[in-house]
Amino acid sequence: MIEVKNLKTGDKVEIKIKDKAWTGNVLESYDAEIILLKLETGYNIGVRNSDIIEVKLLEKSSKTSKKPMKLVENKDLPNIAMIITGGTISSRLDPKTGAVTWTSVEDLFKIAPELQKICNITEVKKPFMKGSTDMSLKYWGEIAKTAHNLLLNKNIDGIIITHGTDTLHYGAASLSFFISNLNKPIAFTYSQRSIDRASTDAHLNLICAAKYATSDIAEIAVIGHKDLNDKECHALSGTKCRKMHTSRRDAFQAINDKPLANITKYHIEILKKFNPKSDIQPKLDTKYSDKVALIKVTPNQDPKILDYYADQGYKGLVLEATGLGHIPGKASDNNWLPTIKRLIKSGITLIAVPQTLHGQLNPNVYSYGRELQKTKIIFCKDILPETAFIKLSWILGHKAWTYNNKHRIKEILLENIAGEYNDSLGFEF
Repeated sequence: MIEVKNLKTGDKVEIKIKDKAWTGNVLESYDAEIILLKLETGYNIGVRNSDIIEVKLLEKSSKTSKKPMKLVENKDLPNIAMIITGGTISSRLDPKTGAVTWTSVEDLFKIAPELQKICNITEVKKPFMKGSTDMSLKYWGEIAKTAHNLLLNKNIDGIIITHGTDTLHYGAASLSFFISNLNKPIAFTYSQRSIDRASTDAHLNLICAAKYATSDIAEIAVIGHKDLNDKECHALSGTKCRKMHTSRRDAFQAINDKPLANITKYHIEILKKFNPKSDIQPKLDTKYSDKVALIKVTPNQDPKILDYYADQGYKGLVLEATGLGHIPGKASDNNWLPTIKRLIKSGITLIAVPQTLHGQLNPNVYSYGRELQKTKIIFCKDILPETAFIKLSWILGHKAWTYNNKHRIKEILLENIAGEYNDSLGFEF
């Protein structure tokens, strides 16, 4: 037994009231009459002191050292660099204010101490700290430059990048085009729940990211929970995955592709052919245009939306077409065909991608697609909309490639540069 007044923040306790009992860690509370408890499920509850019948101290709080965490180097282990950029994996609740704050680098290591048995974290870079909703090609370019410098370091065997989930697939796709001739593994990882929650997925994701970063797979991959169990992660190609759930641990899934690997704390299972590690020199190319838009085609939508972007000086438009590659045509109250044809003739690049995500476009099946082909829009097979947005932005950032050369733009768009197309994907009818 312990008196309520003697409880300290971080103590693990069991609290009993008349008809219930809870086990969790004490959080700092600004109401002296309320004990704030973080349950093992990750949820918080408040219990009034006057309702408490019994308190058992299960484990005393361990005082957090203010000194920087010293990582012990093991010469028998590979050396890994970390790039920390923000997101839920880098945040925690401040019990004093109730707000979310950025964690320290030490906090990430403490949530996954097993990292020190897998690799040596010899470099930690923090170019900025941002939630993923606030990211853009500008910031992904900064990450790419940081990663490129680390790839040139012969003492670094791989890289882990922590990133928020909302736009992580955009970021992974960006680096897939910004860095070519990749010579070492780059693992993007994340968490759906902050590291101060008992239910955080950061622990396993970080461990599996380290396993991937120490592998022989020299590819950019997103590493995260394979399913709802806390046992296994999968490695997904940076250009062929997407966030498919708002909150589940297994939010990221491969689209029109299979995972590169399945990963546990103990081993990595390679699932398909991969680009191996090498001594080749990686190349950095972070040019991009910020005059590209991604537009979802919806029924009876007014084509004036395209004119809006044209009037704003946009150079490229990615249209998420319906079905096999369709837009409202001649039979629609809002025929898009004349507007698309006019904008393409004016020099704007328009491409079609599947809004269905799975499968690929085939404009030859229905008249809608055949009519759209006549406008000279570029059909981009099975590329994901977000990957297409990033790729077109990257292409149009190169004036030497694109100046008055529509054929060259199309050629690069349809070239499978970073695994953005699945060339073995067939049509199913």
